[in-house]
Amino acid sequence: MPAHALPSSGASPEDGTGGSGTGASGVKTCDASGMAEIHRMFRAGFAEGPTLVRGVAEGDAAHAENVGDYLSMLSIALHAHHEGEDTMLWDRLEGRAPSCAVHVARMKQQHAEMLVHLKELDASLPAWRASGRAAEAPSVAAALDGINAALAVHLPDEETNIVPVMETVLAPADVDALSEHGRHATPKGKTFIQLGAILAAQPDGGVEWQHKHLPAPARMIWRLVGKSKYEKYRAALVK
Repeated sequence: MPAHALPSSGASPEDGTGGSGTGASGVKTCDASGMAEIHRMFRAGFAEGPTLVRGVAEGDAAHAENVGDYLSMLSIALHAHHEGEDTMLWDRLEGRAPSCAVHVARMKQQHAEMLVHLKELDASLPAWRASGRAAEAPSVAAALDGINAALAVHLPDEETNIVPVMETVLAPADVDALSEHGRHATPKGKTFIQLGAILAAQPDGGVEWQHKHLPAPARMIWRLVGKSKYEKYRAALVK
């Protein structure tokens, strides 16, 4: 979720009250549109989860491993995304935009509710992905249902009530730090897979996202190496 600096002094907007007492001046200080971009991956990935689980034939442990690996990657990414917000965003927003405290409190509660379902997924995945047995699938599916229901409430709320405040009280470095936190959590060997999932979830297939977030050399590496790796991974998921 890289931020792009707008013309400014580059200083962190510690007090952008603008005389309103809200902590938000109304002047855009950073670009937090990456929040919605990464949310698209979570929406798309978890939404297809139940279909992927149902697509695993009884006892097909190899296919279950592929699907389980994908769901685990999504879970790790969402854990990290929320951990970054919990440790690096909420206090900062409350301090710089006190009137946003009611929204922050709601975000924290939604994160806590989401965590219950994520832990259920994390607990149920290992047995199912190791065996592919239909008897193990319902607990995975139930966890995915809970995650999807929670995402349907949380993500639009955050995009509507948190992102606009972020863009008036945070500095580009603040938003970059959140993005970096998420990238560091990417499992080893899954960089191209997660990148492919992000790109696939964007309305235009990721063309704009690549030009916005990836330098030319990285775009070339994606075209020459990453894209084929991702496509092979996807083929194993939906066979």
